[in-house]
Amino acid sequence: MTLRFYDTASAEVRDFVPLTPGKVSLYYCGATVQGLPHVGHIRSAIAFDQLTRWLEYRGFRVTVVRNVTDIDDKILAKSALSFEPDFEEGPDDIREEEWWALAYRYEQAFLNAYDTLGVSRPTYEPRATGHIPEMHALIQRLIDRGHAYPAPDGSGDVYFDVRSWNRYGTLTRQKIDDMQGATDVEAQFSNRKKDPRDFALWKGHKEGEPTTASWVSPWGAGRPGWHLECSAMVTKYLGTEFDIHGGGLDLRFPHHENEMAQSQAAGHAFANFWMHNGMVTYQGEKMSKSVGNTVSPAEMLELASPRVVRYYLGQAQYRSVLDYQPTSLQEAAAAVERIDGFVARAVRTLSNDGTLLFGSYGEVPEAFANAMDDDLNVPQALAVLHDTVRAGNTALTGGDNAGARAALHSVTDMLRVLGLNDVAAPARDTQADTALGVLIEAQLGARAAARATKDWAASDAIRDTLAAAGVVVEDGPDGASWSLKRG
Repeated sequence: MTLRFYDTASAEVRDFVPLTPGKVSLYYCGATVQGLPHVGHIRSAIAFDQLTRWLEYRGFRVTVVRNVTDIDDKILAKSALSFEPDFEEGPDDIREEEWWALAYRYEQAFLNAYDTLGVSRPTYEPRATGHIPEMHALIQRLIDRGHAYPAPDGSGDVYFDVRSWNRYGTLTRQKIDDMQGATDVEAQFSNRKKDPRDFALWKGHKEGEPTTASWVSPWGAGRPGWHLECSAMVTKYLGTEFDIHGGGLDLRFPHHENEMAQSQAAGHAFANFWMHNGMVTYQGEKMSKSVGNTVSPAEMLELASPRVVRYYLGQAQYRSVLDYQPTSLQEAAAAVERIDGFVARAVRTLSNDGTLLFGSYGEVPEAFANAMDDDLNVPQALAVLHDTVRAGNTALTGGDNAGARAALHSVTDMLRVLGLNDVAAPARDTQADTALGVLIEAQLGARAAARATKDWAASDAIRDTLAAAGVVVEDGPDGASWSLKRG
């Protein structure tokens, strides 16, 4: 077994060897709870959930930390006004609320989306507002080491001095003078920053902001800068050196660049690997509310079941762009139906032979494991899954119960690894499912008999009746199989 992951910092796929044998420490950026979750948030969470599940399958004990940024400029601005929330909440839902209540409300929306789509809860999910002392300590350490300075105008701001750290820009392989922000300092910062690219570690309290959104500090009342929060929290829970730091590709700069700089400038080795998931686009274009080409997780869940949505959002290699098309969920639904059709058929056929059908993790197919070991090549892993489904259906048609049972075990284990068995689903009535299966199989038997006598009208009538009832019939070289239409 050789696990290999792409490391953004070195720009190459490297062998993964954890810092502590048998254990993996993973931090990935969670929500800034200023609004409802968008599809990019959920894709990122699913990607790192797949990573966690695969590491656990490979025998590692994984500690996962996913932060919540519950204080920032946009949260304060949104709570300061009477506002109409995102359209998903309803046009009549006008409210004014405290910033912390708004942040908590959106945090719960994120958790609900994660849970619905089978994203495992992290080991820890710390909030920024709960770690102010740790942030103060990190700021003071940077000041003492000559890498940060309080603003000279008495505003209470504290900035990281980017030119004091000669490795600034190495994560994204940029030179300081070429970075965004190379223009003149904005007027309000002209007497505060040494360089326009210096970023805030601490933001002094401003007139008009609620006093509840500021904390006492050695530099004056204020609140933390966005980049500082992650460095303080990951260090508290995973130490000054840990295995993997993850997040969306859009966070590489400036967020992760700044995180890495301030942490390493403080003397911390920080992340051994940097892993970034790709963006979600809409028909080849960047999603934008102003353009009107966005699709939210809530909208997807109105169109398809949670399993189908998870399948779609998790089907691409995590570093690649995932492009949403009007037919994307239909295609994902068809793939899930093929898998579920085999599983249902195998359970019906094998449930009476006295053999345990499901158990703990077995050995997934070698080709599946090789794909997942190779920088989480989920598309190739899914190809193995569907090959196994086809082989299982062939075994069932040929009366090879042992082969069908082996395929069922493999399919079940692959679904577990991919998290496709852990999404929210309505309770099932097993007795009703069994009765339904018996009735459908009888109809398929009658259809097979009609086809054998070339009574095509009768055959088509049976198929149409089943289709009207939501039963999808697929004819193949090994006979007909069926599944319930979902999503």
